[in-house]
Amino acid sequence: HVQLVESVCGSVQSGGSLRLSCADSGFSYSSYSIGWFRQAPGKARDGVAAIDNEGTTNYAYSVKGRFTISQVNAKNILYLQMNSLKPEDTAMYYCAADPIRPPELVLIYGPTQRGYWGQGTQVTVSS
Repeated sequence: HVQLVESVCGSVQSGGSLRLSCADSGFSYSSYSIGWFRQAPGKARDGVAAIDNEGTTNYAYSVKGRFTISQVNAKNILYLQMNSLKPEDTAMYYCAADPIRPPELVLIYGPTQRGYWGQGTQVTVSS
């Protein structure tokens, strides 16, 4: 049974920091592109950051320079370090993994039908 589980549901003030993590079970991150997505109420789900097994990263323009995606393959854990948070970063955050697409395409299109989604974790940034 494959599962992605996000942790650290958090609220923080504008300018603060938060780190999200995503642990998998049932497959190895080392053969997947994995990424973070977010969806604010009434808006589409957008890619935030993605990484492949060689450490190649891609970021959405809105978070570049503030967010950092990283992974620990040995532990199958994905992180998203979020600094200088803004109220517009408030959203439900999801991790996803895909065995086919490179990270730049995962960021734009999300995972394929062979990929996986986590259940999501809420991040709230207050002004």
